[in-house]
Amino acid sequence: MDLREAGARSQSGLDKGRHMARALVIGASGGIGQAVVQALHDRGDDVVTLSRRADGLDVTDAASVAAVLGGLDGPFETIFVAVGVLGVPEKSLDAIDAGAMAQVFAVNAIGPALILRHLPRLLPRNGRSVCAVLSARVGSIGDNAIGGWHSYRASKAALNQIVHGAAIELGRSHKDSIVVSLHPGTVETAFTANYAGRHKTVTAGEAAGNLLGVMDGLSADQSGGFFDYAGKAVPW
Repeated sequence: MDLREAGARSQSGLDKGRHMARALVIGASGGIGQAVVQALHDRGDDVVTLSRRADGLDVTDAASVAAVLGGLDGPFETIFVAVGVLGVPEKSLDAIDAGAMAQVFAVNAIGPALILRHLPRLLPRNGRSVCAVLSARVGSIGDNAIGGWHSYRASKAALNQIVHGAAIELGRSHKDSIVVSLHPGTVETAFTANYAGRHKTVTAGEAAGNLLGVMDGLSADQSGGFFDYAGKAVPW
């Protein structure tokens, strides 16, 4: 069964063999985060949610991350990190603003890094677990053929490196853990409303089903990878 078929089974609830898992969704108030929460509920998982809006989680503040995540009791077999900010995409190098770039990095790269620090405690020591962090294809250096969007691209490239490093470290103590970056495609949310353009879009619900299907189909030897919504590897 390929990953797309796995996603369809996950979304439709036909996979009767899987047991109820504990899941944690961070960034649960965003469009994709909300949809992932709903999809996890629909398949019977026990879901814990965190967001800035509901829980005061400020991923740009290390003390806030430590306080909010430190209050959680693991383990979670599934962790989905959906925090991110687009900022104002630069069309040229002379549009780069140091303060704006620093803020994009604080949310897109440093914030998830602060979250991933808690993985050793939040993931089960034994048995399969998956932590997926929402990235973006534009963070791929190898796939960049048009330039622009410098802050967002660079912050997602940095995120991918952090995820890759975290996967290596977790693999030493949590042998069956899987930590990956995922590209959701262009999703119909407020986040992309002004920039989708002529790109093919999917609903948040469809994106959530695709992403969970990819997560369900991953194996431990794919930990540290960067994959799209169809389970295809994205170049670094």
